[in-house]
Amino acid sequence: MKAAHIAIVLATALGTAQAQTGAPVAVYAAGSLRAALTEVSAGFERSRGVPVRLTFGASGLLRDRIANGEAAQVFASANMDHPQALAAAGKAEPVQAFARNALCVLAAPGWSLQGKTLPQRLLDSDVKLGISTPKADPSGDYAFEMFERIESTGAAGPGSAAALKARALQLTGGPNSPPPPANRSVYGELVAAGQADTFVTYCTNATLARREQPQLQVLPVPDAVNVAARYGVVLLQPVGGAARDFVAYLLSPAGQAVLSSHGFSAP
Repeated sequence: MKAAHIAIVLATALGTAQAQTGAPVAVYAAGSLRAALTEVSAGFERSRGVPVRLTFGASGLLRDRIANGEAAQVFASANMDHPQALAAAGKAEPVQAFARNALCVLAAPGWSLQGKTLPQRLLDSDVKLGISTPKADPSGDYAFEMFERIESTGAAGPGSAAALKARALQLTGGPNSPPPPANRSVYGELVAAGQADTFVTYCTNATLARREQPQLQVLPVPDAVNVAARYGVVLLQPVGGAARDFVAYLLSPAGQAVLSSHGFSAP
């Protein structure tokens, strides 16, 4: 029997056994996917009869945990690079794009542009600018890319990218960041508590934070400096049939409809 055929037989057997024993599919996912993937998982459980165990966190930190041996079966990241690194190391199948996001600015009540453009206002010394931690959390990497675009497009003057990076408060998503509050938006909590006047985050995160705390503002980032966040998912080795079914469900019209309802765009 050829090795490829053996692998398919073993994966199918593992998926069948998983369904029969009720063993959950272990899914590690970016924190920005919490609401959407919780709903996707519920739909998968209803349709397939296989439970799902969700673990959320900053994608870069989850990648490190998986690389160090934690037993995840599916990894859904807020970028393509982290799952691609696992695939390149032989720990996962090729990465598949499954959703897109964009950046917005969550702002405190009463905060205003004062007649300036958003990039110019963020550079003001009186503005406490919050972001997630670059390298550990893709949201922080996207914020840094946005700062680079602010300078390269001429939205602000020379040196503005370095100034924004130096001033930005890395408040979430790092290895030493405080744990996020249970069932609450950490971004909304930080801005409402005054730890940041503005927070550059995904539009889905900003919308959720404002839903919880309507006094907060959600400001659009101009298209010229915005960054499209591309989300990637991988099946981790050894690949089981139930995990493969979960990814297929995520990519299916039913899974994509749930993501769309939470503000994500198609991949």
